[in-house]
Amino acid sequence: MDGTELNGAIDKAPTQRWWRKELAEMARLAAPIVLTQLAWVAMLITDTAMIGRLGAEPLAGASLSLMIFFLLYVLCFGVVMATAGLAAQAFGARRPRTVRRVIRQGLWVTILLTVPSIFLLTFIEPLLALLDQPVETLPHANAYMSTLKFCLLPAVAFGVLRNFVAALNRPIVALWIMVGGAVVNVFLDYALIFGNFGFPRLELVGAGIATSAVNTLMFLGLLSIAVFQKPFRRYTIFGRFWRPDWYQFRQIFRVGTPIAGTMLLEAGFFIAAVFVLGQFGAIAIAAHMIAIQLPHITFMVPMGLSQAATVRVGQAVGRRDAVAAYRSGWIAMGLTLAFMSLMTVVVIMIPELFASLFLDSARADSPAVLALAATYLFYGAFFQAADGLQAVAAGALRGLNDTAIPMVIAAVSYWGVGFGSGLWLAFGVGMEGVGIWLGFVFGLGCAGTFLTLRFRRLSKRGYMPALAPDTV
Repeated sequence: MDGTELNGAIDKAPTQRWWRKELAEMARLAAPIVLTQLAWVAMLITDTAMIGRLGAEPLAGASLSLMIFFLLYVLCFGVVMATAGLAAQAFGARRPRTVRRVIRQGLWVTILLTVPSIFLLTFIEPLLALLDQPVETLPHANAYMSTLKFCLLPAVAFGVLRNFVAALNRPIVALWIMVGGAVVNVFLDYALIFGNFGFPRLELVGAGIATSAVNTLMFLGLLSIAVFQKPFRRYTIFGRFWRPDWYQFRQIFRVGTPIAGTMLLEAGFFIAAVFVLGQFGAIAIAAHMIAIQLPHITFMVPMGLSQAATVRVGQAVGRRDAVAAYRSGWIAMGLTLAFMSLMTVVVIMIPELFASLFLDSARADSPAVLALAATYLFYGAFFQAADGLQAVAAGALRGLNDTAIPMVIAAVSYWGVGFGSGLWLAFGVGMEGVGIWLGFVFGLGCAGTFLTLRFRRLSKRGYMPALAPDTV
């Protein structure tokens, strides 16, 4: 090796060490978050699989009810998602008082948003009738929502506390609680839906009770750890809980409202598709709800990486280290692209096998649901990579408090490109549900492309947001 080659090797060595270190830190933080997300989706899949054994109409009704519930959940949780980046920035800047203030005001906002939302969910049946959904599904939707709605407040509050422990680089705490919740959820679903272990058979009402009970227990469990266990207790997040902090309160809404808008645009895109599919009957809704479960499972990895990217980017912002902030974002996106490309192959290979897990083969409507679900899954394979990329790019941008432009990108991508093309293919071309799923492909592809370009542009500028003042 001559002198020039030696100098080149020496110059590259520090860069390679930094990238390896960041990759290791990202994996260490992301792994528990990803597993937490998988445990969360396992609860949803358990609910869907057990409700599916009640028949196509109960599954369709519960699915419609869940879609309305999820819209309000996304609205509430989207706003308090701001606590993830704001708390991570404060932690990176070594400002524990600011961390406490962010989480405390996040819980304030949770109460403010969820209480009126629970009241609104009482009117689910007339709302679905107004949306011209199948009449036979409405009683089932009302039964499920009558008890499901009470999980909204603890579910959102749990999310705030999960952001708190993740910002302190301790996400594994939330993982163990979520895993425990998933196990309890299986027991309660089996007991209350079907009347096992001496419990009454409550069917959809029982499914809602199980979900609400599990979310309440998980919130209380994480709350006790956040208040009493090291290193969390030194932040005294409930110290002077009644005391307002209007600066952080406004910051959560300033940063979080566009996050909620972006999440609503994306969630609304998928949820509106359910109501469009309702025009094609209960079989189409049931097939869609089964088919969407596999993309939901695979999406939990980029969702976890997205949250890890928010924390890692936010911590670097707190240290005022622009190079580390953007390196974290690019590493998270690279990991996501590799994983979701692999998942594209997996989804193509197992559509029928996966869909069959959610159906009772003895029921007369099962073969029709299975065939349609497998068809939807085939098309779902082709939005895997784009879906993961848009999620992680958005998460990295949240670490920079850059949330307004991503909301505009989401509006154009999901509703202009995705929903517009889906409607045209479903009704104009006559592809029905397949057209809607192709709309997912186009909309997510557009979002993934433009959010990545947005992060690249800020990266070139070395953009850093201003930090909040560390006042008492």
